[in-house]
Amino acid sequence: MRCRFAGCIQPACRAGILLAPSENGTALCLLSSMQKVLVTGGAGYKGCVLVPKLLAAGYAVVVYDLMLFGSAGLPDHPHLTVIKGDIRDLPAFTAALQGVHSVIHLACISNDPSFELDEELSRTINFDCFEPMVVAAKEVGVRRFIYVSSSSVYGVSDAPEVTEEHPLVPLTPYSKYKVLCEPLLFRHQSPDFTCITLRPATVCGYSPRMRFDLTINILTNHAVNKGVITVFGGAQKRPNIHIDDVTELYVKMLEYPDALVAGEIFNVGYENFTVAALAEFVKKTVEREFPAKAPIRITTTPSNDNRSYHVSSKKIHRKLGWKPRFTIEDAVRDLCDAFKDGRFQNTMNDDQFINVKVVKRLGLK
Repeated sequence: MRCRFAGCIQPACRAGILLAPSENGTALCLLSSMQKVLVTGGAGYKGCVLVPKLLAAGYAVVVYDLMLFGSAGLPDHPHLTVIKGDIRDLPAFTAALQGVHSVIHLACISNDPSFELDEELSRTINFDCFEPMVVAAKEVGVRRFIYVSSSSVYGVSDAPEVTEEHPLVPLTPYSKYKVLCEPLLFRHQSPDFTCITLRPATVCGYSPRMRFDLTINILTNHAVNKGVITVFGGAQKRPNIHIDDVTELYVKMLEYPDALVAGEIFNVGYENFTVAALAEFVKKTVEREFPAKAPIRITTTPSNDNRSYHVSSKKIHRKLGWKPRFTIEDAVRDLCDAFKDGRFQNTMNDDQFINVKVVKRLGLK
């Protein structure tokens, strides 16, 4: 008899050991219902929200992360394995893949200000090691590889709706390497190895491993702690997505049938507004949450970050029936609650909240 779980990767099943018979005569491997998922960068901003969701959904989770920010944002859980490792270390990464069913690849030198760093560092982490990782995953029997790219690959566009077929115009090393990795993943798509690329909008909201170098998070931090919001530029259109929505989607991406997602690219966004409009949303929400801080001023200054695009997420809704549930206002309120609860300290000056500053300080090579 075979285990009724297709593609079960547990050693007992591979050895033909039946742990429990089912009533209809097929075998039920008690371990196979807990698929193992490896999350690269799983101790980061999104990872610390994603990992608890994966555990709650019944997955065993392996976090593979450089731990530049530590792992305090991760839960203590019997089905969580935390490995300090560099994705450029292929033997170590391959060893971590043993028994893994799916990979969610988050790890990178993250966000567009990474151009402030040595481009060689961004290239080695965000591009050079990518295809070797994909090949290693496929060779050890991983069944699904979910690559988290970025909507910043679209650069600047006046199109009313930027779909997945829109020309890619990366403006920074970060977005350039995101673009270059996408076709490398899909060349390894096969019936036994499902490859998916997601292009999320700018993520916002609270995480146990907090970042204040993302648009909504920056604006909220300044509104709460300075009483002044500085808008750089203002006319640029920026799509946003709540951190709870995007991480819930990553979990669901493990569950969709291969026929729906194999070889597909999906934009993942929600609300598209100009940076100036985002500042107004933040101002009004913070003033409601902290009435004593009103009125909060908005000032405008020039910006050399010209990324501007109106991302369409109609494809993922049409094909998978998925749509976000949380708004920008929800993200700002969540951050305000965290400030009220004292979950952050010295957010205006502490480098730990700014990815690029931490990488610089640690001298990562």
